[in-house]
Amino acid sequence: MNKNARIYIAGHRGMVGSAIWRALEAKGYTNLIGRTSKELDLRNQNEVSEFFSSEKPEVIIDAAARVGGILANNNYPYQFLMENMLIQNNLIDFSLKTDVQKFIFLGSSCIYPKMAPQPLKEDYLLTGPLEPTNEWYAVAKITGVKACEAIRKQFGKDYISLMPTNLYGPYDNFDLKTSHVLPAMIRKFHDAKESGNSHVELWGSGTPMREFLFVEDLADAVVFALENKFQDNLYNVGTGKDLTIKELAELIQKTVGHTGEIIWDSSKPDGTPRKLMDVSKMEFAGWKAKVELSEGINKTYQWFLENKENFKEVKI
Repeated sequence: MNKNARIYIAGHRGMVGSAIWRALEAKGYTNLIGRTSKELDLRNQNEVSEFFSSEKPEVIIDAAARVGGILANNNYPYQFLMENMLIQNNLIDFSLKTDVQKFIFLGSSCIYPKMAPQPLKEDYLLTGPLEPTNEWYAVAKITGVKACEAIRKQFGKDYISLMPTNLYGPYDNFDLKTSHVLPAMIRKFHDAKESGNSHVELWGSGTPMREFLFVEDLADAVVFALENKFQDNLYNVGTGKDLTIKELAELIQKTVGHTGEIIWDSSKPDGTPRKLMDVSKMEFAGWKAKVELSEGINKTYQWFLENKENFKEVKI
């Protein structure tokens, strides 16, 4: 890949996009393009058309999405479905129309069926019902995967989809109404510690198992995908290791230094029993995650402490 190639990172201010930006800069890429949501509304077809005409990007990395946890997905199903489809459809379609040769589409492990065998293989896509608590987001991402696959099949362009497992890291969303489980726990344990180590109430039973990938590892995987030509269209990106939500809570509690009680509210939903990615396909291609969970959580908490006065709040 030419280090002067015009690379547009959609969502460059978010946790994922900003990590990709930093990783590309560190590798010597000099022509990165970014637009805030105020400067470019990716849901607006006319604005996206004008952007492609004026900027003429050669590579697109789609890290733009409306994201959130179980609560946000349950409460705002239409926005999670429609806004994500509008964003990715505009980017994919105008990339095809303007002859963009390389497109990296980022999705999520939630595209796989709720009760799919573990670990999750790429071949399990569309083989069963989705997890109801995030199916709206999942359906949108599946359409993006299939659109890239169709372009690859019909037009022979190097459009690929990377499906990361649960992500966390600097610039995460720590708003308790819309955040994912790991940053929400960091916020809860920190606030409880500051309140005299009061108890922390967590959703569910603590028994579901989850896999977590430090966002800088994902950024490294994106750079690897940019600089290499993959044989297939869909690749899982993860660590290949998981742990229970209870074990995660105890690890975060220890990292934060909270000494109060943890109370599990079993009346709240657990979500999918287990979501472990089969990452053998990506490893065979030559990439493997490097950051251990304990190290990543410590780095994330340090970032939180440095930025907690103005951390990202999400408004619906």
